[in-house]
Amino acid sequence: IHLSFFYGAKIGILGLNGSGKSSLLKIIAGVDNNYQGDINFLPGYSVGFLEQEPILDETKTVLDIVKEGVAETVAVLDEYNKINDMFGLPEVYEDADKMEKLMNKQALLQDKIDATNAWELDTMLERAMDALNCPDGDSPVKVLSGGERRRVALCRLLIQNPDILLLDEPTNYLDLEGVIWLENFLRTYPYTVVIVSHDRDLLNKAVTHIIHLENLKLNSYTGGYDRFEELRRQKLEQQMALKTKNW
Repeated sequence: IHLSFFYGAKIGILGLNGSGKSSLLKIIAGVDNNYQGDINFLPGYSVGFLEQEPILDETKTVLDIVKEGVAETVAVLDEYNKINDMFGLPEVYEDADKMEKLMNKQALLQDKIDATNAWELDTMLERAMDALNCPDGDSPVKVLSGGERRRVALCRLLIQNPDILLLDEPTNYLDLEGVIWLENFLRTYPYTVVIVSHDRDLLNKAVTHIIHLENLKLNSYTGGYDRFEELRRQKLEQQMALKTKNW
C-alpha cells in the first residue's frame, strides 16, 4: 500500500478484523518495524500512539502517569518552585551575586510558565481526567482494570498534544459523556489525527477522510463514515454493472 497525508489531516481507518488496521498504526508510530517499505516524516514532528493494550509503569499513581504527558511543563514548574525555596537559604540571600543569578533564572522560567499557561496545569489535568472518567489521581496503577488503564493512557496522550495523533479504538471503555468529550476534542484538534474505530458517530464527526483496508489494498474516500458508505456502495454498483456488461 501507499499512504501519504498532509499535516493537519483527520483520517479514519476502516477494515475487517485482521485486515491490518492496528498494524498500519504501529508502523506509522515506529512500534512495528517488521515490514518492507519506508516511513518518512518531516523533521521535528512528534508522534503519539494509543495502543489497544497500553503498558503503564505499575510503580506509579494515575496522576504520575497523566503528568508524563506534560513532563516538560512539570519540570519547569518544579524548577521554579525549587528556586523559590532557595531564596530562603542564608547562603543565597546573603550573597548578592547568587540572588541576582537566581532572580534572572526565575524570570526566564516565569516567561515559559506564562507562555504555556502552566499556572493552570493542575486545573487542566483535573478537567481532562474527569472528562475521561479516570480513576482518582492517587490510585496505584497496579490495581487498575484494563479499561481504566486505557482511559489513563488516553488522557496522558491527549494532553501531550503530539503533531500526529494515532488512536486505536479510542472510545473503548468510555462512557457516553467521555465519547462526546472526545468527539469535540478531536474535531477541534489543530494537528494530524489518524483513528482506527468502529464508532460510526465518532468517524462522522471527527474525520474528513476514510481509509478502507480490504483484500490487501487501501482505498481512500473523502468525508466521514456515512459518505464513505455512500461512495463505496456506488463503487460496488459500478463494478457489478461492469462485470454484468462483460458477461
